Amino acid sequence: MDETPDRPETPDEDVAAEAGADPEEFLSLLPHFYRGTVTEATSAQDRLDRTTDWAITLIAALFSVVFASQDMPAYLLLIGLVLLGMFLYFEVRRYRFYDVWRSRVRFVQENIFANAFDPASVEQHPDWRAEIGDDLRQPTFKVSYLEALSRRIRRVYALLFVVVGLAWIAKITLFTPEAQWTEAAELPGVPGPVVATALAGFYFAVLLIAFWPGKREAKGEIHDVEPGQWKDPDEKRR
Repeated sequence: MDETPDRPETPDEDVAAEAGADPEEFLSLLPHFYRGTVTEATSAQDRLDRTTDWAITLIAALFSVVFASQDMPAYLLLIGLVLLGMFLYFEVRRYRFYDVWRSRVRFVQENIFANAFDPASVEQHPDWRAEIGDDLRQPTFKVSYLEALSRRIRRVYALLFVVVGLAWIAKITLFTPEAQWTEAAELPGVPGPVVATALAGFYFAVLLIAFWPGKREAKGEIHDVEPGQWKDPDEKRR
């Protein structure tokens, strides 16, 4: 029986360290890391979009039921606000996970690809390899829950909340002409003015969360800077 030649045992961390120390091996690993991170970011974005799609679909279905008949009570639209709140909760959570992957993609683009295209520029993070390594070992959210909540309300859910609110106003006024709005707005055991006041307080709270000034943790790009140009203004395309 032939004896299998002994292989030198190399700890896994030594293998990774050797790959990191060799520029060629590191550059061969980098595209795989970048593609995997982009894939994860895209998947997280898809999950985020599906949450929004479901919220819009259920609100549209609720509208079709409430406005199908004048006998349908207006307080059913308040269920829409509850549903939107639930979807907003899940979307904020998914947005924070999406931002983790998105931040890594931008980090690689800023500190590797940007400097590869323009070596004379200054790196954003001189110790970018150590920072990526730390984030891979101990991933952390890059945006707080409150900021994520504010961003999702401003970008998506503010409009949905407004649409439901306008639909509720239309239901208790235009679509119930035989009753006073105070009667149409009431809940079982709760007077209409109390319901209207509670809704006004709810929308005021949503407005505060959406536009309350606070320390920004997410990195402002594209939307928060002056638009740039690929060419000089006086350069014409031939």
